[in-house]
Amino acid sequence: MTTMMDVARRAGVSVATVSHVLNETRPVRPGTRAAVLGAIDELGYTHNTLARSLVTSRTRSIGLAVSAISNPYFTEILQGVEAGALEAGYSLLIADPHDDPEHERTVVQLLHERRVDGMIVAPSAEPAEMVGYLTRRKVPTVFLDRLVGDGHDQVCAENTGPVRQLVEHLADLGHTRIGLVAGLPGLSTTTERVQGYREGLRARGLPFAPELLAGGNSEAEGAQDATRHLLAAPEPPTAVITANNAMTIGALRALRERGLQVPRDIALACFDDFSWADLFEPRLTVIAQPSKDIGAAAVRLLLERLEKPDRPPRTVRLPCAFVHRTSCGCPDTGPPAPRVAAPPATPPAAQERNRTP
Repeated sequence: MTTMMDVARRAGVSVATVSHVLNETRPVRPGTRAAVLGAIDELGYTHNTLARSLVTSRTRSIGLAVSAISNPYFTEILQGVEAGALEAGYSLLIADPHDDPEHERTVVQLLHERRVDGMIVAPSAEPAEMVGYLTRRKVPTVFLDRLVGDGHDQVCAENTGPVRQLVEHLADLGHTRIGLVAGLPGLSTTTERVQGYREGLRARGLPFAPELLAGGNSEAEGAQDATRHLLAAPEPPTAVITANNAMTIGALRALRERGLQVPRDIALACFDDFSWADLFEPRLTVIAQPSKDIGAAAVRLLLERLEKPDRPPRTVRLPCAFVHRTSCGCPDTGPPAPRVAAPPATPPAAQERNRTP
């Protein structure tokens, strides 16, 4: 078995120099560093990261707790997290909390017990116990996609402005009865997207009709039931907005059950793009979130927290893009260039803001 001493002999340096190169504990001249790395490659030396973690109290690992990893949106976020972590020399430990507060608390504790250096968590609708666990133990954490309040590092997309833009677009096409299939109650994404829906109605002088707002619980089956409910109204909507990609599938199933064709019989616009949204007939008009960028931003924010534990917490919001296709009822003139979705009417965040605890 090749040892650090073997590497030092081959490179003509001390064992301490090899250690500094591997652990980045002290600057090493470029020529010396190249010699050490060449010897490592030639001899096939594998660094003992466990031994290093015992010395440095760092494991170079990040815990990631994200529900519905099979969802294309979270899959792309995972890709962004993984790429950012790998670039920084960190490995990932991944767990699925299943959007269940009790299970969420359990998986976060299990990740913590595996001595990860920090965590990235997409919180459930009732995250108080999990957040309390991490806060009491001072675990460096970034909350992803869904906000948990001031005093924490968080990364998410804009929600209010983009949904408002969808409503305004449909209203400008002549729709006055616009329904919304909203997400799981308690999620910040749900609250903000409902706010955007109401702001869009108000901006176009349309009244808010409670019967046109239905909860789809952020999943396909719930959205199918919610869409059925909307269609059963005495005056059903002529256009529907779905608040995430899974609920878009449920809404399409409900419309098919009723024999309704999009957009001939009813217009449809969606929050979340996915790779096959352009393959539907008609092609889906959507708000596209910068999923990979959200994941990469979460890693950067966590690494900043590890480097400067006492810096003020930050909330980072990334803009979405309005992808105009044909399910809204517009003519198919080919794939137009995506447009940046409108910012929220109230200015809680543009790209990034600092907060103090």
